[in-house]
Amino acid sequence: MEAKTPTDILKMAILMEKRGRAFYTQVAQQTNDEDAKRVFDYMAQEEQMHVEFLARQFAFYEKNHKFDVNEPISSGADERVVQAVLNGEMTSRIAAAGFEAAAISAAIDFETRAIDYYARMAELATDSNEKEMFLWLAEWERGHHKVLFHMNQELMEKVWNDNQFWPF
Repeated sequence: MEAKTPTDILKMAILMEKRGRAFYTQVAQQTNDEDAKRVFDYMAQEEQMHVEFLARQFAFYEKNHKFDVNEPISSGADERVVQAVLNGEMTSRIAAAGFEAAAISAAIDFETRAIDYYARMAELATDSNEKEMFLWLAEWERGHHKVLFHMNQELMEKVWNDNQFWPF
């Protein structure tokens, strides 16, 4: 079912973010790698911030029939987390075909769907504030996607190196 009204869109967005939070929380609880746990805990916290932001927007919209343009929007994925992940220490410890790698792959798909949804909702938006909000959410999800994508790339390269998949 495609959302039609701003409140329908917000409800769908809140549901997506809650599902993301639940997924990341579960992965953080199940992993044995402390760095992976920190990354997935961080991602769960990010999704919770989205839920809270969207819930406030929903309540404001229900009351005022417009979005709260004065709501501060934070910047998204913290560069320190990105750098910690991209240094390769965590990916050198986890198996490329193991639980964490499968979770990373699933999370990439989840973030891609979120980006696509928010970008599509921004295209359909007739209100400039609504459009800005959904573009911001899509960009925030792109930050999450970037972190996960780089983790996945490092895992694949580890497998290729370990199995001598390089042609030279």
